[in-house]
Amino acid sequence: MFKQTEKKVIIEKLMYYPPSKGYAVILKEIDSEKKLPIIVGVFEAQAIALAVEKIKMPRPITHDLFTNFLLKEKIKLTKIVISDLIDGTFFANIFYYKKDSDVLNQIDSRPSDAIAIALRMKCDIFVTEKVMKAASQIIPDFITKPVNTNSNKEIKESKEKDTLYRLFQLQEKLQNAIDEENYEEAAKLRDQISDFEDNKNIN
Repeated sequence: MFKQTEKKVIIEKLMYYPPSKGYAVILKEIDSEKKLPIIVGVFEAQAIALAVEKIKMPRPITHDLFTNFLLKEKIKLTKIVISDLIDGTFFANIFYYKKDSDVLNQIDSRPSDAIAIALRMKCDIFVTEKVMKAASQIIPDFITKPVNTNSNKEIKESKEKDTLYRLFQLQEKLQNAIDEENYEEAAKLRDQISDFEDNKNIN
């Protein structure tokens, strides 16, 4: 079977993407200016952002729980690969070894889940050359890189991060209200989240 060439990437930035009211994860190829934007939902962005910022939640979210399971069972992740792009949808694979086994296994995954888990397990992220050729872009540095001076852009990026975290807090409170069957509070929180997104305070 033909083995596709894989390009190692790093997460350069997680940025708000207004058209979908979601977020774009910018993956930058090592030793290249090529960057691959992948659009993810709000909850997926939360999982990635919390891992990037090393923020510990009071209770484990789904990706934390899965990571804890892998560590408990001594399953070793070797890498994740953004493997394909079909009809505008990205596909990924997670590669791993079971406990006391030298057989390399793989499972299919959404890229957002694979990235969130890779960050927690501290394993490398790759993109196949096929996907990079099809969807990578040369994104100017001023769009994705923070600056080191107290400019308006730096202030805006700081505000964006704070507001993003505020949105995550509202979502967690909403889930808690639903779990506790406090539907009146849940309705209020849904309205707050809706207003938050509609006003584009996270631009």
